[in-house]
Amino acid sequence: MSEPCVYQLADAFNEEFSSIQVELSPGANEPFYRAPINNKNQTKATIFSNQDFFSSALHEIAHWCVAGEKRRLLDDYGYWYAPDGRNDEQQAEFFAVEVKPQALEWAFHLAAKKPFQFSLDNLNSTVCEQQIVQFKQNVHAQLSWYFQNQFPTRALQMIQLLCQKYNSNQPIVLPKQIPNG
Repeated sequence: MSEPCVYQLADAFNEEFSSIQVELSPGANEPFYRAPINNKNQTKATIFSNQDFFSSALHEIAHWCVAGEKRRLLDDYGYWYAPDGRNDEQQAEFFAVEVKPQALEWAFHLAAKKPFQFSLDNLNSTVCEQQIVQFKQNVHAQLSWYFQNQFPTRALQMIQLLCQKYNSNQPIVLPKQIPNG
């Protein structure tokens, strides 16, 4: 099977979720969620993913799946974003809010048969190795919780779409080990 293409993913996502007025648009310089505006110019929300990176698209879709109804009415779901060079407190907050989206992203990677890599999103700073290990354990625990209880509705729909498109409709299985990346 050839390498999954982000533009084919976007086509499949846009078809699957067209009835709820959201579209995936790869190729942006920076990932961004643009909330819908109820006027003639824009009624759809747009999920912009970074460049042509398949993993970026899956990550941004995971954020969309986690965001509640009110958050989906706000650009970037109303969250703050601190760029590279975060201090320890900002990085700890990043780790706290990224557990659920990265757990879903991991499930999406499983469904697409692609390797998952954690995102620390702070390349120009030193992050304590223990914080990284704890973050990875928290993401795995959240993924395990989703497997045992239930994935959010939109996330489950996305997993099914990815399994159909990239995994011969095979179900995903909870990884027993945490990847190193």
